[in-house]
Amino acid sequence: MIYLILQQCCVKSVPFNINKCITNKYITMKFLFQTKPLILSSIFISLITIVSCSDDPEDPIVENEEEVITTLTYTLTPFKGGSPVVLSYRDLDGNGDGEPTITNGTLSAATTYTGALTLLNETESPAESITEEIEEEDADHQFFFSTTVSDLVVTYDDTDDDGNPVGLATSLTTGSVGSGTLTVTLKHQPNKSASGVAGGDMANAGGETDISVSFTITVE
Repeated sequence: MIYLILQQCCVKSVPFNINKCITNKYITMKFLFQTKPLILSSIFISLITIVSCSDDPEDPIVENEEEVITTLTYTLTPFKGGSPVVLSYRDLDGNGDGEPTITNGTLSAATTYTGALTLLNETESPAESITEEIEEEDADHQFFFSTTVSDLVVTYDDTDDDGNPVGLATSLTTGSVGSGTLTVTLKHQPNKSASGVAGGDMANAGGETDISVSFTITVE
């Protein structure tokens, strides 16, 4: 490049002036040496920027993770008054060797109860209220109730913002005397629009099971 500049200068200058060519050569070389660090710095910064952008991870997708539930309590209070019946399940070691503590219950025949579910994660200190999380994310949760007790019926008393059932608040009605099991299942992200789901049928609900507990019930 320097040679070409010098050559052009010498050819175009009439008459030929060697001092002028030498002077122009000096200026050109000086300019190159002065600007070279700036050019290299610009290239280096550009490369760093490109690499940094290419290495940046994509924005993480926040998923609604399943809750850790150690404790479930189903409190049944007679609608016309009386002492509540408290069904409870507690398993502090999760999948560990310890057996969960389950409290079963006895209900009166031909009686309607107001049902309230509360859930905790007691691996945290203080215990974390899973009930509050379900209330905040009610569209992603639904409880299902199945029973082998004759004439025992559970109905939903609460809904999410879309008008679909949740199950934290329920009504439970007993019929004749008998005994059997009552299973409470919490589904995470069920398909609430699927056939039968709004009525409490879990067959088409899909989703993931957060917890499922069976209580022994005696109706007398």
